[in-house]
Amino acid sequence: MPTEHRRDTPPPRTGTGEIEVLRGFLDYLRTSIAAKVDGTPEPQVRAPAVPSGTNLLGLLNHLTHVERAMFLAEDVTDWQATFRAAPQDGVAEVVARYREAVEQANAVIDGCADPSAPLPRARAGRPAPSLRWALAHMIEETGRHAGHADILRELIDGTTGR
Repeated sequence: MPTEHRRDTPPPRTGTGEIEVLRGFLDYLRTSIAAKVDGTPEPQVRAPAVPSGTNLLGLLNHLTHVERAMFLAEDVTDWQATFRAAPQDGVAEVVARYREAVEQANAVIDGCADPSAPLPRARAGRPAPSLRWALAHMIEETGRHAGHADILRELIDGTTGR
C-alpha cells in the first residue's frame, strides 16, 4: 500500500471577530474533509471500513445535507440515508456538490452581522438557531467527520495529513 504523507496545514490565522474566527475554523475543516475525499479511487471511496458502513464518499454526502439543512433550511427526512452517495455519483460530483453547498452556506453566513441573531431561514415549526450556535455545531459536526475521514483515507491508501 503506497503511503503519502502530506504536510499538515496548521489551523487558520483569522481576525479577531467572533464570526470571522468561527467561520475560519469551519472553512479549514471543510477544506480538509473535501481534500480527503477528492482523488480517492473508486471503489475504495465508497467501501465501508467499519461495521457501521461508514465510507469516505458517504461522509461527504452527509455533510452536504447537513450544510444545506443548517444554512439553507432544506428538510432532511432520513438522515441515515445521507451517509450513502447514489451509485451513479462519483467522487467529482459529490465533492462539487459539497463545495457548492458550502458556497451557498457561506453566502448566508456573510449576510449575518450578529452572531446571536437567528439564521435568516424559515422552516415551519422550527425556530432558526443563532448564527453562533450554527457555526459551533457545524465545526463540531465537520470536525468529527473529518477525523473519521482521516482514518478511512489512511486505511485506503496510506494518505495522511491535512
